[in-house]
Amino acid sequence: MDKFILYLKESYHELVDKVTWPTWPNLLDSARVVIVATLILSLIILIMDLVTNKALGFIYNT
Repeated sequence: MDKFILYLKESYHELVDKVTWPTWPNLLDSARVVIVATLILSLIILIMDLVTNKALGFIYNT
């Protein structure tokens, strides 16, 4: 049990004193980048899906 308590104390100390947390503006910028990248990737996958659907529809309907 002592090892577990020591682990918790050291983990807390590391999170509070040693970790550099991003500022709010940096966090918002990173979130915007992730959202834009997700939208672009989603559009690419949508286009690929539509093209594949049309191609397979053409092949199997003839």
